[in-house]
Amino acid sequence: LHEDRDIIVVNKIPGLLTIATDTDRDRTAYQLLTHYVRKGCAKSRERIFIVHRLDRETSGVLVFARTEEAKRQLQSNWDETEKHYLAVVHGTLAKKEGTITSHLTENAAFRVYSTPDQSVGKVARTAYKVVRETRAFSLLDVLLLTGRKHQIRVHLAGIGHPIAGDAGYGARTDPLRRLALHAHVLGFDHPR
Repeated sequence: LHEDRDIIVVNKIPGLLTIATDTDRDRTAYQLLTHYVRKGCAKSRERIFIVHRLDRETSGVLVFARTEEAKRQLQSNWDETEKHYLAVVHGTLAKKEGTITSHLTENAAFRVYSTPDQSVGKVARTAYKVVRETRAFSLLDVLLLTGRKHQIRVHLAGIGHPIAGDAGYGARTDPLRRLALHAHVLGFDHPR
C-alpha cells in the first residue's frame, strides 16, 4: 500500500502469520518482506522491524518499520494510532453504535475471554457502528480504543453477534470461508 525509506505498509491476506511463532514457522509477512527488501540477497544488511501484528485469519493494513528509529517512534505512539476494522457479524444489532468495555484475560488453553475480575484482566474498549445490514448479517466499522489479543472477536461475540467465520467465538456460519474481519484504516503520524 505504501513504501518509503522509513516504513512499508501492506495489505496482509488472511491465513498469513505476521511473524513466526514457536509452534508455527511457516511463510510469514515478516519473512516475505525481509526477502523483498533484501532483493533476494541473503547477505544484504537491509532489515524490517515488527511494529504490530494482526491475527493469522485477519486481513488488512499492516505496517513494518525499515529502521529501528522508525519502529521506536511508531510503537511509542501506538496508543494514539487510529485502528479501524470492518467486521461482518451474525444478526442485526439493536443498538446501531456503541462502545463495549470489559476486562480480558486468557486461560491455559490460550482462549481469551471477558472477566468481571479487574485484578486478573486488562481493560479493553471497542467502539462499533453499523454500516449496513441484511436479515442475517451486519457490516460494522469497528474502532479499537485499546489493543488486546482477540479483543474485537471476544467483544462482538459477547454482545451476541460473533464475527462470521469465527467458530471459536460462536459463529454459526462461514459464508466467506474465512474470518470476516479486515483492518481497513491505520492512521498514524509518519515517523519522519
